[in-house]
Amino acid sequence: MAFRSDPSRPARSGAAPAEPALISSRDNKWLREFRMALRGGLPTASGAIGVEGPRLVEEALRSACPIRAVLFSESGERHHARLRAYLDRPEVSIPILHTSDRLFAGIADTEQPQGVAALATPRTFSFDDIRQYARSGAAPLIVVLAGVQDPGNVGTILRTAAAFGATAAATAASGQSGTANPFSPKSLRASAGAALHLPLLAGMALPILLAQFRAAGIRTLASSSHQVPAGQQPPLAPWEVDWCEPVALLVGNEGAGLPEEIERSADARSGAWRPACRPAVSDTTRRGPLSARQTKTIVNA
Repeated sequence: MAFRSDPSRPARSGAAPAEPALISSRDNKWLREFRMALRGGLPTASGAIGVEGPRLVEEALRSACPIRAVLFSESGERHHARLRAYLDRPEVSIPILHTSDRLFAGIADTEQPQGVAALATPRTFSFDDIRQYARSGAAPLIVVLAGVQDPGNVGTILRTAAAFGATAAATAASGQSGTANPFSPKSLRASAGAALHLPLLAGMALPILLAQFRAAGIRTLASSSHQVPAGQQPPLAPWEVDWCEPVALLVGNEGAGLPEEIERSADARSGAWRPACRPAVSDTTRRGPLSARQTKTIVNA
């Protein structure tokens, strides 16, 4: 693939292949951009984030995220065969860069680098994007992370949400607690790349997000471990929730949970639990609680 020495210039489709050059200086512009994205954990000036390791790079290439470049170390070249189907397509021109193992270790975020990394630009989504029904016809199931501060927890929740059929996710601050960046290296590793595939709305204020859910007819369900005051509706059990209607599940801070005012403003509360599966829904006219057979796999935390 064509090698470009200037990382500010995007790759063009149809560029003639060329033998990639070996980057030998730690001050190379590409290595500086990879270092900022991986070791610094920050988006680069171009808005790209860093993904490291063959699994995450493959997930980035499989996603719809634009890829700025892929970097191999000398020992990491062994992973090229695994990624060949994505890198060697004639309609795509992704800069493929090579450097030494020593220089790669200087930009990597992991203790034992596997010798392959990529720069990817996350897609951006609006509220209208995440409220849509899935292509399968399933109603929106949106997981909202409100004040989840640990990057590993953010990634794990996104990976779990994607595996259990969530159609989108959102991150928001909760009181004084912001939510960790879902595209930081640690979050991406914990999500196993799910953050690159799942439509994700970031940075909207939680009260505004709840108001938009209400206007869109999406039921809000606050996960809660708080004692419910007398006279208020007790938390719902998982099998009491109609998962076939549009639902936004709110997950709060690791220690404090969701603010009480957010729990009160939600349509319902649910006790601390985790679903083992969410049934696929292809018939959008179906309504009502989950069947007994479907709820056998729901496990209380």
